[in-house]
Amino acid sequence: MDIILLGPPGAGKGTQASRLEEEHGMVQLSTGDMLRAAVKAGTEVGLKAKALMEAGELVPDEVVSGIIGDKLDELGPDQGVIFDGYPRTAAQAESLDEILAARNRKLSHVIELVVDEDALVERIVGRYTCGSCGEGYHDTFKKPAKEGVCDVCGKSDFKRRPDDNEETVRTRMKEYRAKTEPILPIYEKRGIVHKVNGMGSMAEVNDAIEAVLSL
Repeated sequence: MDIILLGPPGAGKGTQASRLEEEHGMVQLSTGDMLRAAVKAGTEVGLKAKALMEAGELVPDEVVSGIIGDKLDELGPDQGVIFDGYPRTAAQAESLDEILAARNRKLSHVIELVVDEDALVERIVGRYTCGSCGEGYHDTFKKPAKEGVCDVCGKSDFKRRPDDNEETVRTRMKEYRAKTEPILPIYEKRGIVHKVNGMGSMAEVNDAIEAVLSL
């Protein structure tokens, strides 16, 4: 089963993809991760991507498609795939159809984690971690039992990501909508788009995704 998992940064795509990998043996394919891996491995497509990136140019669709094709060829025919961050344009959606068809695969579902922008801002802006052990906390939803002291390691070295601010989060949301709007109608015509409430608990979101996969 091959699916596309959509959702803005902070919606929980990574968490849900990890669960699908664990529970179904699926593989998450993130184009950014694959590009970096191909460059590091020195594959033919990776060398092309490296030259373009070093020249400050965008990696064209055909190079990204080549990397996806190479990765799919490494997998067993019955191993499902979760596409994350691809496709982002109508042209890429068409290219993905061709890549999959050439390998006797096809998309089963396009699952979008739908979030409330204001709630997502609160979720992201309020998060921070222990700088010593990495335990995660939140200003509202998960405070340390003792203020200023990590529950796990007892240290007081807390950190926040510099990009976890309201302006950046809202910019990410705007970019996400701009990138997903062109491709959703393509898959809606096929009847394979499913919207899942991404504001539920991790377990609730996972249950909703499992319900889609069982259709």
